[in-house]
Amino acid sequence: MTLTLIFSAVVGFILALIPHLVWVLVWIICQFFGYSLPYAPFGWTALGLVICFSLLMLYGYFVGRWRLEVNEVTISQPMLPKSFNGFKIVHISDLHLSTFEGHPEKLQRIVDTINAQEPDLICFTGDLVTMSKAEAEPFTDLLRQLRAKNGVTSVLGNHDFFIYNRSFADSVAHVNAIKELKRYECSKLGWRLLNNSHQFIRRGRNFIAIIGVDNIHGNDQGFSTVNAGDLGKAMEETDDCYRILLTHDPSHWEAEVLHHTNIPLTLSGHTHSAQVRLFGWNPASLMFRQSWGKYTIDGQTLYVNAGLGCTLPVRLNCPAEITVITLQQ
Repeated sequence: MTLTLIFSAVVGFILALIPHLVWVLVWIICQFFGYSLPYAPFGWTALGLVICFSLLMLYGYFVGRWRLEVNEVTISQPMLPKSFNGFKIVHISDLHLSTFEGHPEKLQRIVDTINAQEPDLICFTGDLVTMSKAEAEPFTDLLRQLRAKNGVTSVLGNHDFFIYNRSFADSVAHVNAIKELKRYECSKLGWRLLNNSHQFIRRGRNFIAIIGVDNIHGNDQGFSTVNAGDLGKAMEETDDCYRILLTHDPSHWEAEVLHHTNIPLTLSGHTHSAQVRLFGWNPASLMFRQSWGKYTIDGQTLYVNAGLGCTLPVRLNCPAEITVITLQQ
């Protein structure tokens, strides 16, 4: 709530200045022509802008950030092995577990909704936490409730490398904190964490490969975070399989995947769809060419999930997202 109030106050102050600055400009012009200019309309406009913005922020904090949307998507690709027709993946991303501090019932609702889909596989595309592993610990038992026939597979996002946490005494403490988070996901949660590696899933005589890389960003879009991934290493010995890539940052798709590999399906998160949508447009599209939803180019598909948690604790017309992907040949 504190962050929301600070953000509202700063932006509200900026909005309040706009009509005043306009009034000053018009007043200067009027002086040249000998007109008088009443100030009251500008003052009321400023007050109205501040009130409207504050109401929007309060709605986003108390209501908008808890809205939950289940999006069902069918991915049809001829290279999929026939035995995997109907294979169901629940794709989730960006939990940022500090979002749910004091609200475990909100996370329980998400877990129950995911399990209700009866997925074959749950894929989590990074940013379990925002600043430290401590954010996750109160929710361990809740997250262990996630169920899928082939378990939960995950990768690390930029926040999972704690690059915004300045409290570490030295680089050794920083590296150890990352290792602790990795152990937490594997040992405590029982997830399959793919650190530039892959896993095979078998149906009958056929396999598919789930490939996972640590965070990689594209240099020409988005914002610079951390490059810890190795796609070549993760792809080793998967050439003969239908492959699904989990990579946190969607800018990685154009940088190394699209037209560079024959990976049919890539799943990402990271953008949060800016946690704001205006008539279908989201501000994240100003930085990312693929900012939310499904994109298909020359037979290769990327899906960008809008995330479940928040960095700024506000969502406006941008619900938390659970994506249910059904694979078809």
